[in-house]
Amino acid sequence: MAKYPVVVYGASGFTGMLIMDWLIDQQIPFTAVARNAGRVKEMMAQRVVRLESATYEIVQAEHSVSALTQAFKGAKVVCNTVGPFINFGLVAVEAALKAGCHYLDTSGEQAYVRSVRDGFGEIYRQAGLLVSPSLAYMYTFSEIAAEIALETPGIDVLETATLCRGPRFAASGVTVGSTASIFELYRQEACYLWEKQLVPHAYGTTVNIVDQNFVQPVFSLPWGGTSLPVYFQHDARVRSCTSYVGFYDNDVMKLVHSLGAKWDAEYKKLPKEQQNVVIKSMVDSTTPSMPPRERTTAQRTVDFAVGRGQLAAVRATVHGVTSYISTGAVQCAGAMKLLDNDTAKVGFASGSKAFGHRYLLGFLEQRGLARASVQQL
Repeated sequence: MAKYPVVVYGASGFTGMLIMDWLIDQQIPFTAVARNAGRVKEMMAQRVVRLESATYEIVQAEHSVSALTQAFKGAKVVCNTVGPFINFGLVAVEAALKAGCHYLDTSGEQAYVRSVRDGFGEIYRQAGLLVSPSLAYMYTFSEIAAEIALETPGIDVLETATLCRGPRFAASGVTVGSTASIFELYRQEACYLWEKQLVPHAYGTTVNIVDQNFVQPVFSLPWGGTSLPVYFQHDARVRSCTSYVGFYDNDVMKLVHSLGAKWDAEYKKLPKEQQNVVIKSMVDSTTPSMPPRERTTAQRTVDFAVGRGQLAAVRATVHGVTSYISTGAVQCAGAMKLLDNDTAKVGFASGSKAFGHRYLLGFLEQRGLARASVQQL
């Protein structure tokens, strides 16, 4: 049973420890939950900033609904970082519900987000609780840009892009969990929103995004569809939404695309157990260890939304740094709102809709992690 109001599940992982950094910064006591308490204690001592001033406990629990329900009980908010979420997320969602907790996670996996919405959204609403997957750099920054674009009257169609420094895997800062999630995308349907319906992207879809922030076009992919088409599907303001992700070091994204083609040609029809072996081999070969902490001089991001209506047109851009550190920040910002019983939504809702996109943007801006601009087109 948790003694403190916020649970960080996946506490021994890279992102979990960054969430704890921000909770400590805001003087919020927390319960760190993971499968191996010894590993958590060791990694926190190495990685978590200002740990000596924190109020916390460590709880060991296996990844099952019953064990996690017991570990989460007594808390008010669960921040989950255990991925790939399509494989592990729904167990934590169910456990948080049974424990009477609001639920936040860092997923960007569209198939999982749809499963949360369809399987748990109404149950959470009836319980007066928020379930909000995908509160992370991906895709909160691009959703903030989309919400700013929607402030212009008449906008009803969105195209968004998330453009960031590509992962040279452990060498430059992508985590083991993120790498596993990338490869899991090969198994999932990727959809965009068209006239209120989720429509699958054609296999092999790529785009070259020409953006004023870069000299070269940025080679981009649907990236599993992203969470944004799901979050905007039932938004009365929006008819259509398409989202892409690009790494502005293009060779990395082209490698990811080629691995997707290899998957389709060689592994797509294998039994799931054999596919699991293939994915594990890919993850182990590309991300053998936890990456170092990000540097603002190296990790920079550009997220934008182009909004169009019959005559209106606007572009909103969010420039940012350190995507994983920013993920920890927005998770903390959401937890703070929930601890204050200050949420505009319960049930299934994005961070921007639950807490306000201007609030999240302000939290990031005040800490030097993002800035926004708007251009009428």
